[in-house]
Amino acid sequence: MLRFLQGATLIGATLSMGLMAGVFVLYAHTIMPGLGRTDDRTFVGAFQSIDRAIINPWFLPTFLGALLLTALAAVLHLREGRSVLSWILAALLLYLVVFVITVSVHLPLNDAIKGARDPDRIADLAAVRGRFDEVR
Repeated sequence: MLRFLQGATLIGATLSMGLMAGVFVLYAHTIMPGLGRTDDRTFVGAFQSIDRAIINPWFLPTFLGALLLTALAAVLHLREGRSVLSWILAALLLYLVVFVITVSVHLPLNDAIKGARDPDRIADLAAVRGRFDEVR
């Protein structure tokens, strides 16, 4: 039974980690550069729409699941050889860094731009976009 749980959590951790890597890569290399080429109104409106859409039944379980399943896989492999555990712990540490940065830096920026109201009602769209700090 332990072998089954080890394998299942490792597969789940790998799949959820891969899915999240895809989300982060898409944001960094397609969504943000594409939005960066737009005017302020389009940027604010499109980003608000994307940010609302990402809060869905698929994203949150995957975002949290990558962290939780990798941690569980590490616990279940504590008595195993160091080679497997070392890779699991490396993945856990790296994802934990990404998770903390996302929650502490990116989510507040996303919430601020999402809470800025309808772009048609914002007097200074450039200021809203500027506070978002696209490069960050």
